[in-house]
Amino acid sequence: MLRLPPFRYLAPTSLREAAHLLAEEGERAMLVAGGTDLYPNMKRRQFTPPVLIGLRGIARLKHISGTPEQGLRIGAMVTLTTLAEHPMIQQYYTALSTATGSISTPQLRNMGTIGGNLLLDTRCNYYDQTEFWRHSIGYCMKKDGEICLVAPGSPRCWAISSADSAPVLVSLNAQVRLVSERGERIIPVRELFRDDGMRPYTRQQDEILVEVLLPPADGWQSVYMKLRRRGSFDFPILGVAAALRLAEDQTVQEARLVLGAVASHPVEVSEASLLVGQRLAPDVISQVATLAAKRAKPLDNADLTINYRKQVTPVYVRRALAQFVKV
Repeated sequence: MLRLPPFRYLAPTSLREAAHLLAEEGERAMLVAGGTDLYPNMKRRQFTPPVLIGLRGIARLKHISGTPEQGLRIGAMVTLTTLAEHPMIQQYYTALSTATGSISTPQLRNMGTIGGNLLLDTRCNYYDQTEFWRHSIGYCMKKDGEICLVAPGSPRCWAISSADSAPVLVSLNAQVRLVSERGERIIPVRELFRDDGMRPYTRQQDEILVEVLLPPADGWQSVYMKLRRRGSFDFPILGVAAALRLAEDQTVQEARLVLGAVASHPVEVSEASLLVGQRLAPDVISQVATLAAKRAKPLDNADLTINYRKQVTPVYVRRALAQFVKV
């Protein structure tokens, strides 16, 4: 049986107290929301923080406010179940409802939070193993080792981003609010990530992700499609998030396309701009899907084979874009 390492648990009841504790404890501390990813990682000794600061008791992190016309503010501690079942999100931010409803199992969605999922640790077949297993083959550079076992000649870690909410929020042009004792800052979700499997986030150690800010719906429609080995609770092998704004004649006015689980960060497909000014005819969709697939460069660090993961990308992009076509 895997057991948690010893730690001290702090339970602030206000955001100010949480920010103070995080600044005071420094690198000794980690934040915990639902704990659905952090606790298993601690059991595998991927993280061994002496101090955990729980955010569960901070009521102001659990709100959803606003309107589709003005935009929505979503507290970082709002559960995945709440988002998946929220009528306003289902109607106006459909991809976010789909993505959060596809994460893990119902029990874990009841515990897991949007903030926790957005800051999910990057994953790799050689990293997400027990400490005994990792010790037996030699540690990787992400934890205790010096080389990337996926690409031994590479100077960097290639662990992949597997957060279903991440590509969706990038495609929706969402922002996040980060708070620390030094103040606060609001940044686009896309700027929260960096292409680095070991240090995948630009969030500073003393910052708390407080809110996700969704822009006004303003005629945007969105879709999320997820590929996984088991249809019930696996991490994504591929995620495709698409957001389009269509004119009355079904001509594309604006388009965003983002791939998840193909790199250490959500990958924006700039070729989505080719859709603008056109209707979603099969040849147009196929052209963009083929170009999007070139953005996916999988390595042997996730489920299923490299070739399959590469070949399925244009298929899922086509399926996602086809969802916008009105029969």
